[in-house]
Amino acid sequence: MSSTESKEKTSESVSCLQKELENLRLKLSEEREKLDDAKLFSFCQSLNIPHSQIRCRRVLKGHNSKVLDLDWCSDRRRVVSSSQNGQIFVWDAYNAVKECVASLHTTWVNACAFAPSGHFIACGGLDNKCSVFPINGGNSPPSTASGGSGGGNNDSPVTTLQNKKVVAMHTSYLSACTFTDSDHQLLTASGDGTCALWDVGSSQLLQSFHGHQSDVMDVAMSPDECGNLFISGGCDRNAIVWDMRSAKHVYSYQTHESDINTVRWFPSGETFATGSDDGTIRMYDLRADREISCYKRTSVLFGVNSVDFSISGRLVFGAYNDYLVHVWDVLRGQKLITLFGHENRASCMRVSPDGTAFCTGSWDSTLRVWA
Repeated sequence: MSSTESKEKTSESVSCLQKELENLRLKLSEEREKLDDAKLFSFCQSLNIPHSQIRCRRVLKGHNSKVLDLDWCSDRRRVVSSSQNGQIFVWDAYNAVKECVASLHTTWVNACAFAPSGHFIACGGLDNKCSVFPINGGNSPPSTASGGSGGGNNDSPVTTLQNKKVVAMHTSYLSACTFTDSDHQLLTASGDGTCALWDVGSSQLLQSFHGHQSDVMDVAMSPDECGNLFISGGCDRNAIVWDMRSAKHVYSYQTHESDINTVRWFPSGETFATGSDDGTIRMYDLRADREISCYKRTSVLFGVNSVDFSISGRLVFGAYNDYLVHVWDVLRGQKLITLFGHENRASCMRVSPDGTAFCTGSWDSTLRVWA
């Protein structure tokens, strides 16, 4: 058999397999539709919600480039943020002042996260690495330098974080990172199309997760007590639920029409939301094994960069490319509030652990705390 004939047969086999896969997807979609006996929005139209008065309470100023990511500390007071120029700040969000500053030798620090204890922060970006810094209470003492803080009391000292430890290394840029339920393990996502679980102490790879066909943009750990599941979303328009024990995906959903930028669990851990460049927020239920709601309006044309739920789960917040934050009623699918304030793309947002406030970051180089 000539090499040309072999290539033709291989090409035909691949084509047949692709058709078979597409047919299986269509059959699965049809079976799911048969079980769709009720629509969430129509079923819950009679459930009214009191009007919320959400306003900007603090503006955190100090970054001089685009803010790319943020995370709340478990103490419900501190916020860590990362920016395009390689700087990472730890803020006292209540007093609107910087407490700590760290720097990476790279631009576009796409990801940052607090450890559950609040004693460490993880961050990374175009350097393909995830680095961990100890802060107050960590194993290595930071150094204190004089300097101004952002937006508040300018006489407060700013601590310069040192003793950086590289924990993770990917073959492409780091897009997201989060600690598991302890300070000892770190979950990362990358532009190389993989997610990975790392041991912080030894910097060893514990498990890698392969399944996306393109860049993975975000990951989120399940709030469930067992903490064995996490979700990832990527540029292949796929949202995947993984089991960390087996390194296999247990659910997969591909209903978005463009890249998925953000994923977030519902507080109960049985449902999750995704935000996409197609301008929609979609919610999936693991028990129903399907998409159960889609939050969109014809007037909202821009992509969603970040989503999060209120602590009760009744509201879902979306940070959009149109500089706005839109607040949706989860049960009725209605847009309740539009929050103005940022002067450029709203790139990231997180609700505080106690649910009393949420923080947004923007390409206008500021963070805003809303309540």
